[in-house]
Amino acid sequence: MTDSFVEKLRERLLFEGLCDVGFSRIEDTVPPDLAQYNYAVTLVYRLSDAVVDEMESSPTYAYFQHYRAANALMDRCALITCEMLRREGAAAYPIAASQSVHDRGDKYTGIYQHKSAAVAAGLGWIGKSALFVSPRHGPRVRLATVLTDAELPCDAGPMESRCGECTLCVKACPSGAILGRNYVRGMAREEIFDAEKCSRHMKQAFGHIGRGAVCGLCMKACPVGSAGFFNAKIPPKDADYMNERIGDKDEE
Repeated sequence: MTDSFVEKLRERLLFEGLCDVGFSRIEDTVPPDLAQYNYAVTLVYRLSDAVVDEMESSPTYAYFQHYRAANALMDRCALITCEMLRREGAAAYPIAASQSVHDRGDKYTGIYQHKSAAVAAGLGWIGKSALFVSPRHGPRVRLATVLTDAELPCDAGPMESRCGECTLCVKACPSGAILGRNYVRGMAREEIFDAEKCSRHMKQAFGHIGRGAVCGLCMKACPVGSAGFFNAKIPPKDADYMNERIGDKDEE
């Protein structure tokens, strides 16, 4: 795919409201039934700080609505991406922003993991919470993915975890589902996060808000991407990590 098309696609998606777009090769992570697609376009939308920061001990009605609206925007942007690729003669397969499938042995997974493509594109890492973490926006994002057979520029490499010794998300999780381990590529989700425990608690504790479909407390607790991140008082054990993040910001 030409550089001019890639730039045109990126500009259109940013115009639609996204905060970032990434490209990656995914032949190592794509499921066998989708093996014809070797590339992925990752779409990233930043959630509202005003809505996220309002949460204290539970999700809010505003957060649930914002979450749903963000997913709808992501799905729309995925369709736009598919159509632009189709007009260039490429095949494209959209992965919904939020959809679980129940016939693959794991009822808490989707057709393809957005985080896999996002990390492969060099956009961020997988945190201790099992959420995708952007160095600029933290976990305060929603993702969608478009798989394609179009050859795309994939210059950035995967980003390793930068969570260090921080355990704020572990402490914030009301269900105890976050185990506190740093993610290393190749680890199973169950080694860092108990999806069943998380889901069960959401339904029991927050069933009155969107039937227990959202929580978000671990996302809010993460200092990366928060409004006060670079002014926050970080424990000495995380000083090297903080210096690294400040350095990244200065280079932007």
